Amino acid sequence: MGKGRSLELYFIDGKPDGMLTAEVFNWTGHVLMTPRTRIKDALGRGEAGYTGVYILLGETENGPQAYIGEAEDLGTRLRGHVKGKDWWEVAVLITSTANNLHKAHVKYLESRLVEMALVTKRMPLENGNAPTRSSLSESATANMEEFLETLMMVLPAIQVDMFVNKAQHVKADENKPEATPSPEFAINSPRLGVAAVASIVDGEMIVHAGSKGRKEWVGKASWDSGYKSLRDHLIEVGILVPDGDSALFTENFAFSSPSAAAAVVEGRAANGRIDWKLKGTNTTYTEWEAAQLDQMEPE
Repeated sequence: MGKGRSLELYFIDGKPDGMLTAEVFNWTGHVLMTPRTRIKDALGRGEAGYTGVYILLGETENGPQAYIGEAEDLGTRLRGHVKGKDWWEVAVLITSTANNLHKAHVKYLESRLVEMALVTKRMPLENGNAPTRSSLSESATANMEEFLETLMMVLPAIQVDMFVNKAQHVKADENKPEATPSPEFAINSPRLGVAAVASIVDGEMIVHAGSKGRKEWVGKASWDSGYKSLRDHLIEVGILVPDGDSALFTENFAFSSPSAAAAVVEGRAANGRIDWKLKGTNTTYTEWEAAQLDQMEPE
């Protein structure tokens, strides 16, 4: 288990889709997220005049898009983007509570964020290539990497998951005491070209590299379009590639639920809690889960 952290979200408008701030105890960073419809109010706040980095999120005719930048005065820069960029709908301003980030700090953070976004390929960037990192001392670089580490916890919590790399390596952590091996589950259907294996690791279902899923998406219901979009994304970034009568996973990939993993594997909406079977048995994920709870000793 990782070390717990406490995240404080403050909904400035009292609405979940309005402006919000995010802070973590004992972290120097500060995040302000605002819809474009509230940009005037957001830029009137003190932190909007700080030095920091920012992320613009929105959509073009080609789909979702983001832009990552830095500025010594975020408010001035964002005013320019209101006039010059018409596609974005949400802005995320990342500063420090004491306004002690300087130009070299934020240029480093901007470069690292672009690098990370290009690696995950979860959202196309208007930026293109990553800007050159600024020169920082060894200690300043370590401070910025620690700043980023906490920021990578904060951003997914406010639904900015473009930096989360779901392609994962399933291996033991040498620094942790030996633990019970992760259970493996399988979906097999030779007729459909499906032969997939997955493990539960840290609460996510990770489909193993080498697993084979259905070659084409066959689902038709509008409510399963999210799974189709996820599958299309995996094909686009090369994690899922055509392989004869199947689609091959070239890397381990972490899914948020058994059903999401099953849907991508089977090419249609699926109940992963039933379709995934404990490897080598007919025990469903649901039955395995119930058995785990039965083994717990009553308090």
